[in-house]
Amino acid sequence: MVDYIFNFISFEDFSEIDKQLVRIRQNELSHLPFSGEPDLTEPNPEWGEKYVTELDGYIAIDVPWKPQTKEEEEELVNKFLSGLRKLLDKESNWTFLQPLLLSLEYCARCQTCSEACPIYIASGRKEIYNPNFRSEILRKIIKETKGGKKRSKKVNAKTITRLAELSYRCTICRRCTQTCPIGVDNGLITREIRKLFSQELGIAPTALHKSGTVQHLEKGSSTGLTPEGFSDIIEFIEEDIEERTGKKIKIPVDEKGADILLIHNAGEYLSWPENVAAFAIIFEEAGLDWTLSSDMVGYDAVNYGVWYDDVQLSRIALKHAEIAHKLDVNRIVVGECGHAHKAITVIADRIFVDEYNIPRESCLPLLWDIVRKKKLNLDPEKNNFPVTLHDPCNVVRLMGIVEPQRRILNEICPQFREMHPNGVYNYCCGGGSGFAIMNSMNFPEFRAKVASRMKLKQILDAFQDHIEPDVQKYVCAPCSNCKGAIRDILTHYNVTEKCGIYYGGLVELIVNAMVDVEEPFVEMY
Repeated sequence: MVDYIFNFISFEDFSEIDKQLVRIRQNELSHLPFSGEPDLTEPNPEWGEKYVTELDGYIAIDVPWKPQTKEEEEELVNKFLSGLRKLLDKESNWTFLQPLLLSLEYCARCQTCSEACPIYIASGRKEIYNPNFRSEILRKIIKETKGGKKRSKKVNAKTITRLAELSYRCTICRRCTQTCPIGVDNGLITREIRKLFSQELGIAPTALHKSGTVQHLEKGSSTGLTPEGFSDIIEFIEEDIEERTGKKIKIPVDEKGADILLIHNAGEYLSWPENVAAFAIIFEEAGLDWTLSSDMVGYDAVNYGVWYDDVQLSRIALKHAEIAHKLDVNRIVVGECGHAHKAITVIADRIFVDEYNIPRESCLPLLWDIVRKKKLNLDPEKNNFPVTLHDPCNVVRLMGIVEPQRRILNEICPQFREMHPNGVYNYCCGGGSGFAIMNSMNFPEFRAKVASRMKLKQILDAFQDHIEPDVQKYVCAPCSNCKGAIRDILTHYNVTEKCGIYYGGLVELIVNAMVDVEEPFVEMY
C-alpha cells in the first residue's frame, strides 16, 4: 500500500502526541443561516482520567476503559492485535471480509470522499474527520504490524484508544462511498473498526451495547419496554385512536397466519405513539391482513448490532425471523425505522437461510400503493402548510427507495418542497450509526454542533420563504432515529420557537389528510 502524508496530522502525531489532537472552535464551523447559536462548552478535566479525551475532547465510548498502567497498556495492544488478525481472517470475519479487504486495498487517495462528508465539512474541514483519515490510520496499523502478526513501536495504546474514539466520529451514512469513483467503503471500514473493539475487547458505547442490544435480548426491547408494557401501550393507543378520530380499532397482535408482520422501532411506542396509531388506522382502512408481535424482541425492530457487532446483529436478526416463522406470516414489513430496514432487509441476507429466509420489505412502497389506489379518502388541503422531506440514509442511499415517499407527499401536501441536495445525495440527520441515542457526557454537543449541522442548514434553507415563527412548518422524517436527531437539533438551536418548524413521520400526514378524521392528527404546538 502507498503511504499517505496527512495535511495536518501524521500517523506519528496520532500515536505520539500527548495533548488533545483537535479542538473544535465555533468560528470555524460551517455557516448556518441562523443567529443565536449556543456556545461550545469545555470538557470536564476529570474525564481525561478514565476516558479518551486526547482525540478532540468529546467522549463517545462512555465506559472507563483507558489503561492506567504500563501493564494495562500492553494488554490493550495485545488484545487489539489479536482482534486485528481475526478481522482480516476469512474463518473469523464471515460477514464483511471481502468488501473490507477491497476497500483497504484499492483506495487511490484522491480525496473525492472528503467533500461528501457532512461531518468533515461542518467541522471546518478538520483533517481527522476526513472519511479517509480513519481508514488510513487502520491501513498504517495493518502495515506496521503485518496484519496484527507482530508488534511495532509505532502502534501503541495511544494509537488504539484514539482509533476507537475516532470510529465514533462517523455516522456511517456512506455518502463518501457513493461519491468514491471506485466504491471504496469508508463507512464499512469504520463499522469494522467498531466491531474489532466490541467483539475482541468488549469496548462499545453503553447506549449501543449494555443499554442497547444486551437489554434488547434480555428484556425484549432496547428501550427497556417489556412484553407487559407493550400490551399496556397497545391498549392506550387503541383508546387514543378512538378519542382522537372516533374510530374503534382493535390492533391485531400475535395473529397467526396473517399476511404481514409489521415491526416498529420501539421508540415509536414510547416517544411517538401517534406513529403506531397512524399505521393502525391506515392498515385497517385499507383492509390489510396484518399483525404485530408481543413476543420478546418481536415488538422492537431496532438492531443496534448493525452499527458495531456481528454477534449481536445476528442474535437479534435471527430472533426477528424466528418470530415471523412462528406466526406463519407471508412477509415482514418494516415501519418508519431506517437502520431496521438495513438490518433485516439487506444485511440479514448474509444470515438468514432455509425457513428463516422470509420475505422482508419496506413500508414505503406499500403506503404509496395504498395512496395510489385510492384506498383512503384523502383531502390534500388538510395538509396545506410547508412540508419538506428528510431522506433516511439507510432507506434511500443504501436501499434505493427514493420515490414512494415523495409521490405520497406530492399527492397529499400542496406546499411540499425538497431539501437540497435530496434523494440519494441527501445529508445524514446526524443521528446515524447510534449517534441519536448516545447521550453521555459531552457527546450530544458533538452531534448537535457537528454531526447534525448540515441537516439543520438544509431544513432552514428549505423553509427560507416562510421562516417566520407564526407559519407552522413540518419536517417529514420517516425514520425513528432520524426523528430523534431532528428533535434534538430543533431543541438545541431553539428552532421551533424561533422559526415555527416541527417534525414528524410520514403516516401521520396521511392520516391528517383523511377526510373522515375531523380533528387535526398532526399537532404542531
